[in-house]
Amino acid sequence: MNFQDVLSVINTNWPVILLFFTIAVLYSSVGFGGGSSYLAVLALTGLAFTQIRATALLCNIVVVIGNVFYFHQQKTYNFKKVIPLVLCSIPFAFIGGYLKISQTFFFILLGFTLLFAAITMWISKKIVASEEKTTQLKLSKNAGYGGSIGFISGMVGIGGGIFLAPLLHLTNWDTPKKIAATASLFILVNSIAGLGGQYLNPEFMIDWNLTTVLLITVFIGGQIGSRFSSKFLQPIQLKKATAILIAFVSIRILLKYLF
Repeated sequence: MNFQDVLSVINTNWPVILLFFTIAVLYSSVGFGGGSSYLAVLALTGLAFTQIRATALLCNIVVVIGNVFYFHQQKTYNFKKVIPLVLCSIPFAFIGGYLKISQTFFFILLGFTLLFAAITMWISKKIVASEEKTTQLKLSKNAGYGGSIGFISGMVGIGGGIFLAPLLHLTNWDTPKKIAATASLFILVNSIAGLGGQYLNPEFMIDWNLTTVLLITVFIGGQIGSRFSSKFLQPIQLKKATAILIAFVSIRILLKYLF
């Protein structure tokens, strides 16, 4: 892709690029990748749904990998609890990404996923695990959570953090910081596995010109968000504004494909 191609992509898609930058800054500040919001934006562009999934997952990977590295440096991970979640999610995310699904089914599933994400973002301040009391879940429950969330995530094209984090908070799985770290790693491995499954699907397609620009955009946004957003931004207000946008998109999608 030469410089003229880059300028053409930016000129044609600057609203999408700006939104992706904002999403990356916001989500990286709280340890997430932003897959649900990327999907919400791309769902309004008219891109093929197979391309939407792959692009969102690639952006997820670029944003969240920095968070995983940071949490690892801080020795935040409790791998005895994390590994069952992650190991069981990987094959199911791969299968979910590989499955051939119809456009209608995809958008209905996406609509409900985005609606759940919007509600979760709106009430997320109230869903916080206790610092003092944590629960040791059985291995089978950890594996079950990881596998089921991984499968849905692979089909939709998200990392699954928007499902996993509230669930872990509600069950007092661990401290908030460790849950954020676990969600980051979960998002990373699920995004890679889901993308791998999609790549092997004969219907896989992607516009590399647009995707490359978006990847650079979210990388820059993710670096800024992980370092500065907590100092200069108020995540709660931004999260609620994002929740309204995602809810609007989800309702629009559901009205179109259910009725």
